[in-house]
Amino acid sequence: MPLERELALEFVRVTEGAALAAAPWMGRGDKEAIDGAAVEAMRALFDTVDIDGTVVIGEGEMDEAPMLYIGERLGTGRGPAVDVAVDPVEGTNLVARGLPDAVAVVAVAPRGTLLHAPDMYMQKIAVGPEAAGKVDLDAPPAENVRRVAKALGKDVSQVTVILLDRPRHEAIVRQVREAGARIRFISDGDVAAALATALPESGVDLLLGVGGAPEGVLAAAALRCLGGEMQARLLPRSEEEAARCQAMGVRDPDQVLTMKELVRGDDVIFSATGITPGSLLRGVRFTREGAETETLVMRAWTGTVRRVRAFHHPERKPVLRDLAAFRRAAGE
Repeated sequence: MPLERELALEFVRVTEGAALAAAPWMGRGDKEAIDGAAVEAMRALFDTVDIDGTVVIGEGEMDEAPMLYIGERLGTGRGPAVDVAVDPVEGTNLVARGLPDAVAVVAVAPRGTLLHAPDMYMQKIAVGPEAAGKVDLDAPPAENVRRVAKALGKDVSQVTVILLDRPRHEAIVRQVREAGARIRFISDGDVAAALATALPESGVDLLLGVGGAPEGVLAAAALRCLGGEMQARLLPRSEEEAARCQAMGVRDPDQVLTMKELVRGDDVIFSATGITPGSLLRGVRFTREGAETETLVMRAWTGTVRRVRAFHHPERKPVLRDLAAFRRAAGE
């Protein structure tokens, strides 16, 4: 039996809570406070949901931030056994600097179906449904650009590639430009970037480059809901990281991980709530009466995609009202 559709709204509540807790810290430059507030809120709200959840993709190890750690149990324990992938703040730097496109993200699937990706780097390529099956992680960037252009019925000059603005991507940037395609750089947040490839209104056609492995699994879960595709390869940089790959079931770190390895099956629920205003989601907007949020929630089993705009009175939500980090951010 697939996960009950009613759970989708419960996960919307979880990402809304994390976004509401993180948003008061926007532009204050305090990454630890941002992560701490969002993690505390997300954990508290998960504990009200009837699932027997285990965190398989956690948050914060690379940044030494507070985290929902791998192996942590979430939920009341009375519901279905599920894998949980979380990023309470996807784009902590974006929130700290007041920049767009930070989101709170959760993906949930039946136990044993999400890749237990180690917290290391991952090479990625992602496209939306029209170009799914047309790209190859091992092909040169220019070749993938041409394939995407053909699949979308565009000229190469109309293809937009999105990637993190990092020195490690210099060769990719050069080859994409030589092919004649356009580039959109992002400073952080490649889950939202991968998701954008499957949303026509975003204007993004192809994601390339190297980012975090946990974010890769979250992005794959979102693309599974939208009919898109991701291919990936883990990039261990030490014997210790290679051993972690082995311990988590990835026997050959050099293998190309397809959607089958990243997210097994179509029983996935994905929820993302905007924290800062962005191209995909509105950020949290505070008013004298409360706060507004916008969430994208998707269910792969049915292909349903919803945008949920909500108005909140945080002082009437005991789970949020009682959080120490939330009260400090609000100046209490």
